[in-house]
Amino acid sequence: MKITDVKVYLLSHEVGRTYVIVKVETDDGLYGIGDATLEGKEESVATAIKEFRTYLIGKNPFHIEHHWQMMYRGGFWLGGVVILSAISGIEHALWDIVGKKLDQPIYNLLGGPCRNKIRVYTHVSGRTPEELAEHGLALVRQGYSALKFGPWGGPHFGTLTPENFRNAVKSVETLREAVGDDIALLVHEHGYMNPSTAISMAKAIEPYNIFWFEEPVQPENVDAMAEVARATRIPIASGERIYTKFGYRELLEKRAISVAQPDPCHAGGILECKKIAAMAEAYYVTIAPHNPYGPVAVAVSIQLDACIPNFIIQEFEHTHAERGYHDILVNPLVVKKGFISIPTEPGLGIELNEEALEKYPYQPKKHLPSTLPYQDGSIF
Repeated sequence: MKITDVKVYLLSHEVGRTYVIVKVETDDGLYGIGDATLEGKEESVATAIKEFRTYLIGKNPFHIEHHWQMMYRGGFWLGGVVILSAISGIEHALWDIVGKKLDQPIYNLLGGPCRNKIRVYTHVSGRTPEELAEHGLALVRQGYSALKFGPWGGPHFGTLTPENFRNAVKSVETLREAVGDDIALLVHEHGYMNPSTAISMAKAIEPYNIFWFEEPVQPENVDAMAEVARATRIPIASGERIYTKFGYRELLEKRAISVAQPDPCHAGGILECKKIAAMAEAYYVTIAPHNPYGPVAVAVSIQLDACIPNFIIQEFEHTHAERGYHDILVNPLVVKKGFISIPTEPGLGIELNEEALEKYPYQPKKHLPSTLPYQDGSIF
């Protein structure tokens, strides 16, 4: 069995996302798919995948670990998120092929399932505390038991004005009152605070039984993250911008997080995230894979979630299903009462609907996703 081709599809959708879907074909008719989405760098990732294609053609798709090592360190210059996103998408597709060939879901090839369904959380939004509460309550009525949101009300240069601080706490309080005590509230900061402000905010929202406080500071400085973690009873979550087991070592050793969030589309793929989860397990750290993307990434994450003992909850962006992007798959996974059942079909358990891909032609963006300016023109 040999790899005969590696294809890349760039897709754009009205929700504002651009997706990078990988398809690896073989000489016996089987193919695998993966997700290498990286916002704002999709063309760079696509080029990296095409460069790896030269190496992969003619290779055995079963040799996943060897191919990973060759792509990651075989060219001397290590990783980076563009390269690792390309590697991740290819790795997903290789596992999909192997699972299909052996007629087994991927999780059965990685130790078997630890659970039969996966709890998910989704995103709640609103410009005011009242709008936030209204949307949150609507999602709870749909069956979601966990909601993530950022209550900050705009950019803030690492600190919050007194007004923004009060409004943020009010948003948390209003949402908690609306959804009740049994719904998990996950507060996300995207790293925009400095440590002292993050600590002050954590203390202010502690009374509202927060499930986690995500990325309170930028991930480059592990000591700063650990400083916040030591100052609050709220579990600190981070890791969506940390890649490979090597990137997670210091984060775990310094006890900077209680919840690790590796992204299977960026951190190196399914097996690499499985290794990260094993490292985290030794530190009693739980795993909540990052995934604000589409249905292929959902299927990838579910295979990982199924077979790691320290999994806690999975990110799921409900707007993709509501606005139609899920039709790129013949059989997308669906949420029922806040859970996704693990598929029993081989590989990723999904099939690509290539006709639907034509509905989402690629449209390059005019600016990077993170370059929205403050009032003075600087970047947050």
